[in-house]
Amino acid sequence: MRHAGISFSEVNINLRDADAKAQILAQSPAGKVPALLSGDRLIWDSLAILEYLAEEHPEKGIWPADRQARAVARCVSAEIHSGFAPLRRTCSMELLARNPLDPVPEEVRDDIRRIIAIWGECRANFGDAGHFLFGAFSAADAYYAPVVRRFLGFAVKLPEVAAAYVATMDALPAMRAWVTTGLAEHDFVVVDEPYREPPARK
Repeated sequence: MRHAGISFSEVNINLRDADAKAQILAQSPAGKVPALLSGDRLIWDSLAILEYLAEEHPEKGIWPADRQARAVARCVSAEIHSGFAPLRRTCSMELLARNPLDPVPEEVRDDIRRIIAIWGECRANFGDAGHFLFGAFSAADAYYAPVVRRFLGFAVKLPEVAAAYVATMDALPAMRAWVTTGLAEHDFVVVDEPYREPPARK
């Protein structure tokens, strides 16, 4: 939404709060994030949110305009939406992490191979008009943004096409804003962040 210039306000919930579940349930009956409240309509699944935004803002190009590209974009988005559990478990989404993954567990290596293949195929088949998976930025790129941060944080070795895509995504203003906002948070849990120095006491 930030990249597309769709205005919104955020409700931030600290997932480590003792009452975090209650806070989320106050926003969404599914008890999960993200959720989008648009007027009196609540949409509580990320893929449904993207479809809703695409319908509400057709001028924003949230999905590729070409029918075949759009179908593939939905496939690869659905794949990351529901898959790659080993990568998620092993490489957490932490903006400050700088932990080279060595050795790489086999099941994580399989996930990495598949993601590299997805990126390469999308760039080769649909990426001529720009530097993103389908040329112009789309919902598929938004879905792989957390993977980009995981690959950077865990120093995953990538071939040229995938590395170029990671660099493109990391330089995106909306991505930089996301990172900057995350780094401005001051929560600290030793067990989750062994690589980080505790904040100075005031």
